[in-house]
Amino acid sequence: MRDDDMSGGLRRARLAVAAASLLALMAPGALAAWELTKTGTAVTYDRRSLMIDGRREIFFSGAIHYPRSPPDMWPDLIAKAKEGGLNVIESYVFWNIHEPERGVLNFEGRYDMIKFFKLIQEHDMYAIVRIGPFVQAEWNHGGLPYWLREVPDIVFRTNNKPFKALMEKFVNLIVTKLKEANLFASQGGPIILAQIENEYQHLEAAFKEDGTKYINWAAKMAQATNTGVPWFMCKQTKAPGDVIPTCNGRNCGDTWPGPMNKSLPLLWTENWTAQYRVFGDPPSQRSAEDIAFAVARFFSVGGTMTNYYMYHGGTNFGRTSAAFVMPKYYDEAPLDEFGLYKEPKWGHLRDLHHALKLCKKALLWGTPSVEKLGKQFEARVFEIKDQNVCVAFLSNHNTKDDVTLTFRGQPYFVPRHSISILADCKTVVFSTQHVNAQHNQRTFHFTDQTTQNNVWQMFDEEKIPKFKQAKIRMRKAQELYNLTKDKTDYVWYTTSFKLEADDMPFRRDIRPVLEVNSHGHASVAFVNNVFVGCGHGTKMNKAFLLQKPMDLKKGTNHIAVLSSTLGMMDSGAYLEQREAGIDRVQILGLNAGTLDLTNNGWGHIVGLVGEQKEIYTEKGMGSVTWKPAVKDKPLTWYKRNFDMPSGEDPIVLDLSPMGKGMMFVNGEGIGRYWISYKHALGRPSQQLYHVPRSFLREKNNVLVIFEEEGGRPEEIMILTVKRDNICTFISEKNPAHIRSWQRQDSQITAKGGGDLKPMATLSCPLKKVIQQVVFASFGDPQGICGNYTVGNCHTPRAKEVAEKACLGQRTCSLPVSADAYGGDPNCPGTTATLAVQAKCSKRSPGAPGAAAQ
Repeated sequence: MRDDDMSGGLRRARLAVAAASLLALMAPGALAAWELTKTGTAVTYDRRSLMIDGRREIFFSGAIHYPRSPPDMWPDLIAKAKEGGLNVIESYVFWNIHEPERGVLNFEGRYDMIKFFKLIQEHDMYAIVRIGPFVQAEWNHGGLPYWLREVPDIVFRTNNKPFKALMEKFVNLIVTKLKEANLFASQGGPIILAQIENEYQHLEAAFKEDGTKYINWAAKMAQATNTGVPWFMCKQTKAPGDVIPTCNGRNCGDTWPGPMNKSLPLLWTENWTAQYRVFGDPPSQRSAEDIAFAVARFFSVGGTMTNYYMYHGGTNFGRTSAAFVMPKYYDEAPLDEFGLYKEPKWGHLRDLHHALKLCKKALLWGTPSVEKLGKQFEARVFEIKDQNVCVAFLSNHNTKDDVTLTFRGQPYFVPRHSISILADCKTVVFSTQHVNAQHNQRTFHFTDQTTQNNVWQMFDEEKIPKFKQAKIRMRKAQELYNLTKDKTDYVWYTTSFKLEADDMPFRRDIRPVLEVNSHGHASVAFVNNVFVGCGHGTKMNKAFLLQKPMDLKKGTNHIAVLSSTLGMMDSGAYLEQREAGIDRVQILGLNAGTLDLTNNGWGHIVGLVGEQKEIYTEKGMGSVTWKPAVKDKPLTWYKRNFDMPSGEDPIVLDLSPMGKGMMFVNGEGIGRYWISYKHALGRPSQQLYHVPRSFLREKNNVLVIFEEEGGRPEEIMILTVKRDNICTFISEKNPAHIRSWQRQDSQITAKGGGDLKPMATLSCPLKKVIQQVVFASFGDPQGICGNYTVGNCHTPRAKEVAEKACLGQRTCSLPVSADAYGGDPNCPGTTATLAVQAKCSKRSPGAPGAAAQ
């Protein structure tokens, strides 16, 4: 068999064997010379792990999507990810931003994937590219460009010739671009894995035989690109050939048995760090302790790579989000929407990565075994006995009770729902439930720019259109996506009808009701130029019924409904057939009975006047006449100018006085807002919106807002965001910090002969120091960072001790013991816990007040 006829996996395996053989034959001095002359890296695998040049490795990866953050943020995000213990960055590739029109390509600005992957390499990290090209990702249309829908006879993601031809063309385009930039590991680049398709398992069942044919074709097509790195499929139990199936979910160590092919490694390519949120969702989060437990569990059952989805979610700018998905994306990730450390999530995972790296030799080369310690308790062990190398994971799966487990003759306290890592099968170096990392609290600060030059102007969306003004007239209302081509969220539906005096209600207490059935997602209705109300669906049920009372008149009446969408669907079979827009329309309550207007004849006007004239750009603003703003007007464009707030802190807009619409700054789309849609707790799902500093000038920035329902723009606030409130919450039961340990000659030893007691560390961001200790208590404090309260065992000396050690310092360490604070170890109910909250700021005080979130 010729080498170019070999499968990718076999060829890579032979490369690895050849490399390993070459290394074995070389004298030690020749190794450096070989490293200098080789042109690429061989990425292979066995059941235990991916291998780099024939050597097993463990991988901690984080998803950061390049279009969801401006390029000036990329270096900082990558550096913070590396600081957090990651050695891999993962990103999807988004077809609809790179080829928005057939044959028209865009790889500029936020869409410059080559620059992004090169930055990863400059930070000496690996990369994973998920080409898809269907990605889902809560991204508009799952990443598929709209123009695909207009290809004759196309059916997405199945054994369909038109779709496969276009998919293959795009995959080859992306692979070629990455190859030209030498970005695959086989070329000396950072990319060690590539994904084809995404989460196809449920679609394969839907398409049946054609689904199986398609996924087999996709695997062969991808491998034929000869990238020199392995391909994988996320959430695909039966991946074809030597394509690696990988897990997706929250608890892959318990829910996923691994690939059926026992020569393939256990890789977790989507470990959800939170829950993406949609308009209408209440707040949600996933704790640092739960994520750490899931990762430790996965490594304890043989996994050697996890990818956090997301490590930084960023922002869905403009119209890029999928149906109902909010602009802020995975704000609860280790790096929040603004790229700030979310503690303790970032720090606790960093410490976990350090602990697992201490155990790398045993994890990758040790013999695994399992010892049951009870109904919900066990020890999972990896051991190389002849080298005295051993690691044990003591697991307590009980979610209510802490326990003391005996392992190899020694007792170990293991909290509920936790795993303790014994890096030498004797010493606890990390507990998933005991957080040694500091906590922080995010605060939003009022800026002077809110009130300076707070002068608003407005432009009405001209007159409410009538049927005769519409160029597109049909008997029935037409499907919205087919009208908009995904160039706008909006379509006007208009009709008119005549009433006689006898048609009108005879009773004064009866008003006619407009009833509009819609496929989604939202609508604003006008009758005879009068606003009558708005309605909307939900993420789970996008179709809805708008019912609003109205006033009609004898003679001709006019109905105009502005129907809007909030992105296209991002998943499911037959995605190309999904619909939106209005459907059945009726008038209820007439004396003559119900009047069905469904087939009455409908006019359609696509988009808004302001969109068509691009009045959100400085060039387009002069094409319309602006006048002094009036509040609470539906279908109105508002604009004002403002200067950039001083400093470096991220900038946000508080849109809580508004209703629903979209916003632009200097022509850049910031995203959709929807304040009027309250979740079950009575608040909007998102009211604060990120404006990257790279979108702004020092002076005279232009904020433009299109408001659908009516709002009070003069009350919009311009804020900055900080995480300068830092906290610690540590018990005497916590193990010593992971940094207390090192591995020497394959054994775990304490650094510097320390006493290995838990210590509380507080650390301010760069250029800032601790200016105030806001709270300190040892005993049984309660609450969360920013809202601690003392318990019954409070020690008044705690604040004095903390101030002496920390004030004026960027970093300080505090003991965690009753003796240090004059605490009573016998106080009933004591948890022997230290809680401290401190405030960081630059050395010159005078920052304005802040409201916590």
